Amino acid sequence: MVSSTSSNLKPIPPAIQLLATQKAWMQDKSRFKLGKFCRQGGKSFVATLEVVDDVVEAQATGRRSPWVILSRGERQAFQAVREGVDRHLHAYDIVLKSLTEEVVEFYDEDKIKRRGLEIHFPGKARNFIAAIPANPDTARGYSANMLFDEFGFHKDSRAIWGAAYPIITRGFKARVISTPNGKKNKFYELDTDATGTWSHHRMDIYQAIREGAPLNADELKAGLMDDDIWQQEYLLLYIDEASAWLDFDTINAVENDHAGLPEHYAGGPCYVGVDIAARNDLFVIWVLELVGDVYWTREVIVKKRISFAEQDALLDDVFLRYRVMRACMDQTGMGEKPVEDAQRRHGSSRVEGVLFTSPNKLHLATVGKEKFQDRKIRIPDGDQALRLDLHKLKKETSATGAPRFVADSDAAGHADRAWACFLACNAADAPRVPMEFQALGAVRPSSGLSDYQNAA
Repeated sequence: MVSSTSSNLKPIPPAIQLLATQKAWMQDKSRFKLGKFCRQGGKSFVATLEVVDDVVEAQATGRRSPWVILSRGERQAFQAVREGVDRHLHAYDIVLKSLTEEVVEFYDEDKIKRRGLEIHFPGKARNFIAAIPANPDTARGYSANMLFDEFGFHKDSRAIWGAAYPIITRGFKARVISTPNGKKNKFYELDTDATGTWSHHRMDIYQAIREGAPLNADELKAGLMDDDIWQQEYLLLYIDEASAWLDFDTINAVENDHAGLPEHYAGGPCYVGVDIAARNDLFVIWVLELVGDVYWTREVIVKKRISFAEQDALLDDVFLRYRVMRACMDQTGMGEKPVEDAQRRHGSSRVEGVLFTSPNKLHLATVGKEKFQDRKIRIPDGDQALRLDLHKLKKETSATGAPRFVADSDAAGHADRAWACFLACNAADAPRVPMEFQALGAVRPSSGLSDYQNAA
């Protein structure tokens, strides 16, 4: 319960229970406000509560105070409304039938149609709450208060900021909330701003627990098995990404919610990377389809502790369902026989074995990094295991001065997804040859992303 004797503060409905830091956020009426919250720290909940609270108060007093919520993608925009705004409107006992909901449409940089939601309130004040996927184009066209949700994870965060900031010019408020996500984004700049312009709020996992959040820090840390990510996403410390081969900002820029879904395969030429494993590490098949000049991830198959026969069957299934021009497979150690068998089944012109020598790994990693930096690849959106796997790969210099790549081995593998991706990128760099192809049978999603998400 929030209570205040100040006349400019509204009491929060008693049905909504807040932690102390969340209450402080609600009571802070600063024009520029930034919240740095840990994972599961309730940042989106309290931020959308303030949005609804402000609009309800504006409606009651006959003034205009519309809001725009900029989310990192379409799914997150709808989630902000359905799990945030709608829930708070119910708590205020507002009859949703009295409001008008409208779906708005935009196109992203890949010419894919994206949707957002606008909730319009009755009356002459013309108040509304809009939740839209963020990009520099969709950010324009409004004049309203702004909530930048999970801003550290937005693609082109500086361009979005430049396009959206003028929206609040006429006295409107700006709210920025996020978990840290590296230093190469606008959220980091705002959070470390020393001018005193921004009112800062912070809640790490231990503070959240002290305030009553039902979280178990020891259990979460043990399950994560990554000290760097623990420090960033739960302790709110920014990771120095100087040694990371792919920093989080580069990874963010190529995520897309249409990637990683086999049903979006359009029949184009495909390139496959296979990282071999039999015991502790992961067996990974990564499928890229060339669409225009961009390589779209169509499927990522991840398995652990499966037999070589099962690995062969999964690869054969990929060759049946996609027009595979070339596949690059890890031939190191136990990979010798799987590569030889795959070449016998699918032809040595389509299957190439790659030994993971230091020069070869440098070449693979360089080819993959170029695809990411040039934004010529699209990967599944918002998958934490995938993001961490791509980020854990680091380049170091050996005692002899030669470059080498290292990655911490944990329950999620040994950067196996990253190497499978780089192998697929390497396959795509080969000269292309014409090939007849006919798909056999329907795509079976069970062998793809769903397995990937459920992998041990």
